Amino acid sequence: MRRHPKVIASGQHILIHNKNKVGAKFMSFIDAIIVGSGFGGIGMGHILKSNGLTSFEIWEKESDIGGCWRDNHYPGASCDVPSHLYSYSFAPYHPWSRKFAPQTEIHQYIRHCAEQFNLINHIHLNRKVVHAQYDDNAGLWAVTDQNNDTVYCRFLISATGQLNEPLIPNIPGLSDFKGTLFHSARWQHNADLNNQSVGVIGTGASAIQFVPELAKKASSLTLFQRTPPYIIPKPDHLYGQFKQKLFQRLPVLQSLDRLATYLLYESRFLAFRDAKFLMIPYRWYWKRFLNSQVKDPVKRAQLTPKYNMGCKRILISNDFYKSVDQEHVQLNTQGIERVTEGGIIDGQGQHHSLDTIVLGTGFKATDFLCTLSITGKNNQTLNQYWKGNPKAYKGICVNGFPNLFMLYGPNTNLGHNSIIYMLESQFQYIVSAIQFCKKHSATINVKEENQTYYNDNIQQQLTSAVWQTNCHSWYKTENGSNPVNWSDFTFKYRRMTRHFDLSAFDTRVHTYSMGNSTS
Repeated sequence: MRRHPKVIASGQHILIHNKNKVGAKFMSFIDAIIVGSGFGGIGMGHILKSNGLTSFEIWEKESDIGGCWRDNHYPGASCDVPSHLYSYSFAPYHPWSRKFAPQTEIHQYIRHCAEQFNLINHIHLNRKVVHAQYDDNAGLWAVTDQNNDTVYCRFLISATGQLNEPLIPNIPGLSDFKGTLFHSARWQHNADLNNQSVGVIGTGASAIQFVPELAKKASSLTLFQRTPPYIIPKPDHLYGQFKQKLFQRLPVLQSLDRLATYLLYESRFLAFRDAKFLMIPYRWYWKRFLNSQVKDPVKRAQLTPKYNMGCKRILISNDFYKSVDQEHVQLNTQGIERVTEGGIIDGQGQHHSLDTIVLGTGFKATDFLCTLSITGKNNQTLNQYWKGNPKAYKGICVNGFPNLFMLYGPNTNLGHNSIIYMLESQFQYIVSAIQFCKKHSATINVKEENQTYYNDNIQQQLTSAVWQTNCHSWYKTENGSNPVNWSDFTFKYRRMTRHFDLSAFDTRVHTYSMGNSTS
């Protein structure tokens, strides 16, 4: 028999009346629960608090905050967006050591912000959301954790991101391997890789960063590559103490650098959708870089993509091509038939003996909120509603799930700029919606026709984007739709989310009394 969850008295006891139902009940609640403590969760917490909304908790399933920058601590991990742009506009940070910050510094920055914003008391570590159920009569979400404890809240805000659930490939025999095996997002630093025979499955964004580090240690390194990425040089450099102090004393310089970087990156969107001929000089730049780094003609051919540049994510690295060009590093493009106890059999039947296998296979990017069980109106789960094709109004709200907000939701990912800019746009929209609901004691539910019109328009815009051309990527689902990428300039998204648009929502009034929260 299933044990009934016990209610944690996190908020004040209130008497909830509903105009559409006779009767009332006592219940304990808080204003909001934010799920996740990466850039989205910490930034959202700060914006709520700075707008006088202090009745909220941030639930983090792990023992530390940081999101993907806590999890992805593999050797060589760093950001591919410049540090000044890959940080909050409201929290500039002068100690960055490089133009492109390494993982350890980004993780430390998130911790620094949590302390600076006085969010520590709001954060609940080792608290995983197992299920969230909307109570339509009360106008509240019942959020249950792994200990079967339940907290009620008016607003549920998902900040789990798109890159939080590692994708383990469905390769026959993978569980039979007797050596060391791990995913790059679960790196085993205690594994001795010195003088080992190492196999890497995948050559995506993570792999191009850790492969050069593995190549320094392994006696042999075999890369099992399905599709080669386009890789261009990374314009990285040290800032040094002089520049750090300059940014500290003259913060306007850092702001100007951030603006200049944003405008430069934003201009690249033209090449992704409206003026794809602009990819021609980028492709020439890539080809020149490849030829200068890889002398082996066979490897050069293996590393040459056969799809339009930009269809898959364009990567940046100064040392991946050089590493692959070494004699003890081999590229295998024959596919994988199966994994054995001692290695991998490729598509040509050749067995590769391996001591270690590293999975650089990315994340379940199109499976939004796949680790959460969320049930909205009429007992419909979010996964049932989406049916493998995630969609949301402005990437934030979903019909049938009142007062549920998503950060970094469907069609808000970028191929050309910083996701932090998109998150800050969403922060403003969500806090405006919450302020409306609190002022009018209301719940809001986006109208299905508005959501449909919005998403049809997004998909129509994407038909002319380079992402929809001749490649298979993590941007797309099996049916070919793209629920991941934003389809326009980011400043247009900022303009679209600047104000909460009540006309797109149905509202329902709930009267909360006897100590109703005013925070």
